[in-house]
Amino acid sequence: MAVEYGREGNVGYVTLNKPPANSYDYSFMEELGESVNEAASDAGARAVILRSASERFFSAGADIKAFNQNPPEENMDMIRLAHENLARIAELPKVFIAQIGATALGGGLEMALACDLRFGAEGEYYLGLPEATLGLLPGNGGTQRLPRLIGAPKALDLMITGRRLSPPEAHELGILDRLFPAGSLEEETLKYAQGLADGAAQAIGSIKLAVHRGMDKPLAEGLGIERELVEPLFSSEESKEGIGAFMEKRKPEFAKQT
Repeated sequence: MAVEYGREGNVGYVTLNKPPANSYDYSFMEELGESVNEAASDAGARAVILRSASERFFSAGADIKAFNQNPPEENMDMIRLAHENLARIAELPKVFIAQIGATALGGGLEMALACDLRFGAEGEYYLGLPEATLGLLPGNGGTQRLPRLIGAPKALDLMITGRRLSPPEAHELGILDRLFPAGSLEEETLKYAQGLADGAAQAIGSIKLAVHRGMDKPLAEGLGIERELVEPLFSSEESKEGIGAFMEKRKPEFAKQT
């Protein structure tokens, strides 16, 4: 399979594994959607890491040869499917972390942009959205997610020039949220994800949903979303444990499903 889902402990993994460069086509996007759905339905997965099995590529983006051979209708079918599957990530009350230790270009970077956080490794590789150099635009969410992440002028500059960024440049711009030495990326990403998995999953998931659902709304509407999401937390087992632990001056122990 080009995309596989698995879980270790309370951390789920969506692994891109289509040699040599994890270039995607329609069937790849179908498998990505299936893996995201598996992560969604896996009660034991309290955080999810999107990673690559390749040491050279996170993903080089779309299969350009397939793009060239397909009629526009088929290419648009793939884009619609990608939009649907990547948007699904924001709708799930589980934090997705893209673990990037190799080149992520075009749709490869767009997959990472759909995640909640992006952790990168130091090293000689690049990130970018070079679609303009092919006479196209970043059609798997790049024109919408990147400006929301780093601001319109900086995002526009990157997309209209197709410029590639080194990991430190991507970190400085805010595309990579954290940057680790190459040898510790996997360990540090897992440590962060495990910290979330050990935490209050319902509260963490509700925070994510509040941010995604409210950030493009007027403030009053966003506050309404916040109220809707906080109300059930007051009667949740997690808040009883968290507040009880605070009152008893001990570390909370949140229940986990396996």
